[in-house]
Amino acid sequence: MDNFFKITERGSTVGREVRGGIVTFFTMAYIIVLNPLIIGTVADVDGKFLGGGDKPNLAAVAAATALVAGVITILMGVVANFPLALATGLGLNAFVAYSVASEMTWADAMGLVVMEGVLILVLVLTGFREAVFHAVPKELKIAISVGIGLFIALIGFVDAGFVRRTGAGPVPVQLGQDGNLSGWPVLVFAVGVLLVIALWVRKVKGAILISIVATTVIALVVEKIGDIGPSFIAPDKVNPDGWNLNVPKWPGFGNLFESPHFDTLGDFNLLDSWDKAGVVTVLLLIFTLMLADFFDTMGTMTAIGAEADLLDEDGVPPNTQKILIVDSIAAAAGGAAGVSSNTSYIESASGVGEGARTGLASVVTGLLFLLSIFAAPLVDIIPSEAAVPALILVGFLMMQQIKGIDFDDLEIAIPAFLTIALMPFTYSITVGIGAGFLAYVLIKIVRGKVGEIHALLWVIAGLFAVYFAIDPITRWLT
Repeated sequence: MDNFFKITERGSTVGREVRGGIVTFFTMAYIIVLNPLIIGTVADVDGKFLGGGDKPNLAAVAAATALVAGVITILMGVVANFPLALATGLGLNAFVAYSVASEMTWADAMGLVVMEGVLILVLVLTGFREAVFHAVPKELKIAISVGIGLFIALIGFVDAGFVRRTGAGPVPVQLGQDGNLSGWPVLVFAVGVLLVIALWVRKVKGAILISIVATTVIALVVEKIGDIGPSFIAPDKVNPDGWNLNVPKWPGFGNLFESPHFDTLGDFNLLDSWDKAGVVTVLLLIFTLMLADFFDTMGTMTAIGAEADLLDEDGVPPNTQKILIVDSIAAAAGGAAGVSSNTSYIESASGVGEGARTGLASVVTGLLFLLSIFAAPLVDIIPSEAAVPALILVGFLMMQQIKGIDFDDLEIAIPAFLTIALMPFTYSITVGIGAGFLAYVLIKIVRGKVGEIHALLWVIAGLFAVYFAIDPITRWLT
């Protein structure tokens, strides 16, 4: 083991690797809960949920999420020997749920994720990734992450009932019901937000997971005493002060420990989406997935390598090619399993902080993910009000990157602003990215700096121009 993972060579011990792997797991285990709540509760264009059912199947999504994370993270440890864990990417899953599944079925959407993973793998193997990496300005990459962070936070506030649609008048959203916070579920959410913030600023390891568990316990007590019930009781009857998703009731002993189901595995189509959504839309969706996934991974592995003191004199991690290959396979595997693209997690830094320096830590993390499959039925008792406070924190963490944007430079500031603002305002990640790219190219043109526009950006901007004008173009052609 020491020779295979180079434990002594990298100045570590088996004990430190095991501790680091455990800490990394508990730092990112929240994805087993959050991923089902993000992609498992959204119906596709046909009104179906993941797995093809008429109702959410959160336990199946949780089980598949844990399965893919476990297998791919072990693969990262064994193949690349790097202390990096992978799971369904936050932001990526929101994009798939709210921008892709709205255009096609879930099976078609996951097919696009598979194609995106294969495309990234080809880019890695051919070396073309360098061209893609340099084509998009750094500040626009940052703006995409920041915009997704705000979008995730908005989803959290809406899902908790803290922010609600007005349904009338000039203001589209408001605070709570009729401009006021009402109902115990909203209070549970507020407690969850305060708790996760308190734990995070105290640098408590596993802060997100602890807050979800603690807030769920509070929700169980509140429901037991108040018998609040769901927000939607019947098509013609609404309980505005009810739980928005799951009603937090403890299941029977038999249901709690039933065997996990993997209804989403293999539920993907590779080609049907081209006919249903159109070639331009599909190409833009694949590109958007690739852009977010590809650049996020490169930044994450570099940051983890720096934290572990594993970078060479050029700032490159060891086994870079193998890391990127495994990450590309992870993206495709997530789509094939029906749980959205899997990607590298910056939370791996928590394990590195405990001393992890090799792939053994990733193997430990992966094994814990596989064991957690049997706890997947627990997801059904967690209300969104207890889980989405984590989205608020994640949104903040992604928002912190905004300091890397020079807002004194109008050539990048305006495109970045449009990217960040339009994602939450339009409830679409694609719209934000498209507006940012188009604005960037336009400003370069009017300032007489056409030569500074990368050839690939011309293609991307042209695709987005067609995307925004697809309705009038369709009307004109028909």
